[in-house]
Amino acid sequence: MTHPFTARQRRIAAALLSILLAPLARGSAQPSLTVRMLRAEDLTLARSRLRAGDTLLAPAYARLVDNANTALTLGPWAVTDKKAIAPSGDKHDYMSFGPYWWPDTTKPNGLPYIRRDGQVNPGSRGAESNSPSFQTMAATVTTLALAYYFSGDDAFASRASMLLRTWFIAPDTRMNPNLRYGQAIPGVTDGRGIGLIDTRELSSIADDVGLLRASSSWTAADDRAMHDWAREFLRWMRTSPQGQEEANATNNHGSWYDVQVVALAYFVGDSVLAEETLRTSATRRIEQQILPDGRQPRELERTRSLSYSEFNIEALTRLAELARFSRIDLWHHAPAAGGGIAAALRYLAPYADTSRTWTAEQITPPDPLELLAPLRRAERGLRDATLHAALQRMPAAARTSHRSRLLYPNAP
Repeated sequence: MTHPFTARQRRIAAALLSILLAPLARGSAQPSLTVRMLRAEDLTLARSRLRAGDTLLAPAYARLVDNANTALTLGPWAVTDKKAIAPSGDKHDYMSFGPYWWPDTTKPNGLPYIRRDGQVNPGSRGAESNSPSFQTMAATVTTLALAYYFSGDDAFASRASMLLRTWFIAPDTRMNPNLRYGQAIPGVTDGRGIGLIDTRELSSIADDVGLLRASSSWTAADDRAMHDWAREFLRWMRTSPQGQEEANATNNHGSWYDVQVVALAYFVGDSVLAEETLRTSATRRIEQQILPDGRQPRELERTRSLSYSEFNIEALTRLAELARFSRIDLWHHAPAAGGGIAAALRYLAPYADTSRTWTAEQITPPDPLELLAPLRRAERGLRDATLHAALQRMPAAARTSHRSRLLYPNAP
């Protein structure tokens, strides 16, 4: 196969790699990983290849470390930072607002708010909401945890650990383990089950903790406190009216609910709950949400139908990876008439080519890279020639430097 780099580019990559890997070379061997959504064997392979000077992974590694160095200067964030207090009067209660809800200009005070699907109200991202801080915190922790694993530089682990302690553990700043006031609508409700979409990256944080356990910066006390928080949040998800509402959702919200339940159940050691959710709820969602030709009708109803189709398949492919630990094959699960995750990905795959036009409603510009991680996961789970070809049609520079290159090192 023709090498994707010129000789000069290979020399530059090799030199860069030697600099970037200096901390890793000095570090001691790390213990076995406890990750669920990610594949420990792929992470280990990627790190071994980096140590051996593999220049194919060098651009993604360089970008990850660059992002992590920036992350060292960011945060911390806390649920108590918002410029408002939840209706409970407790500053530790998470609060956010529905992004697609706007003041009614026909009403003197704008209340109750009205819905404009796909159009984000900037006010929902303001200082009174915890959502922007949580999303940024979660993304930053993941960047730092991955950079620590691949580089061995404990500065990254130390910063990630501090960010997690601030949000979830420290008494003065910790978030109460509930989303009672998530995605409120002014003039309508103080909170909704839909608010659980805000914490979808708890599934990544569970793996981040697994990456951080090799560092002395993440202590046994931290680990116990994080497990206690996750266990209580999982209990709230499964018993609260808001959690039950989201569990009954028949679109991407239901899929992301299951992702959180399964990831957190594995995290706290409840494999029975994880397997029960995968065998019943997750299989039902795949059957109900994907038509035989691969269309996802509930997502096609939206004004950003391509983006939401990709968003839902991101959740379903995460579930398929999590299901490996219960020996459940969601990658190939489909009703007799057809459908399933593979069909949904094949339906979306042509739009990895930016020259293809999506014919359904999409009021914002789509991001073709939204498909990159799901397609690379599918490369591991499905070995499908159509999806392999779709990956290769995506911009080479973006594929090369995207961090999913490190997570799935044998994918295109």
